[in-house]
Amino acid sequence: MPWYEIVWSSIGRKIITAVAGLGLYLYLVIHLAGNATLFTRNPDIFNRYANFLESLGWLLIIVEIALLVVFIFHIVVGGFVWYAKLRARGGFYYKVADAGPPSHKTLSSKSMILTGLVLGIFITLHVITFKYGPGVKEGYITMIKGVEMRDLYRLVIEVFSKMGYVVFYVACMIFLFYHLRHAFWSGFQSLGLNNKYLVPFFYGLGFILAVLLALGFVILPVFIYFTGGSS
Repeated sequence: MPWYEIVWSSIGRKIITAVAGLGLYLYLVIHLAGNATLFTRNPDIFNRYANFLESLGWLLIIVEIALLVVFIFHIVVGGFVWYAKLRARGGFYYKVADAGPPSHKTLSSKSMILTGLVLGIFITLHVITFKYGPGVKEGYITMIKGVEMRDLYRLVIEVFSKMGYVVFYVACMIFLFYHLRHAFWSGFQSLGLNNKYLVPFFYGLGFILAVLLALGFVILPVFIYFTGGSS
């Protein structure tokens, strides 16, 4: 069987979705760790961190392209997996609720396509707002130890000072929780780690990580909104 047929087989699509999803999971952990510097309420620390990333130049571009490819693959292949399951059920009608133990069918697993679409829209808007938002040319400039750089801290504080955006952000993080809750353990299950000992472990760990990540991203805008990010 040609390699592309193996990749696009039912098992191949699940493996691609799992690997891509776990890769994006790792990115979220790194992204949250970087954003945590905002809690210091020191503009220089966050701006130097952001400037360091920008200084990576082509390396950063390569990483961003890789993330984009992984993201698109995850969406497209995940969509095909969802459609295959939909056809197997014979239609859209099914009960959206936790099945209860020992089943791992939950609201999270039943709503993956919905939460995935919401997160896709959120990430697009998020990137437009911050990565492609106002920079040095628009006057968002700061000088740190003689080095001129973009004042991304100022932009973050301005955006998260708006109640509408904070509410939108927090709502999307709730969708993130539901998506991650199922994504983590099912990713390992798709990779074949699905025996009676590993499934409960990854299921429990996935729930804990989903709570920590979603809560971490929720606390950040709420913290800035109520404190103004001032030192």
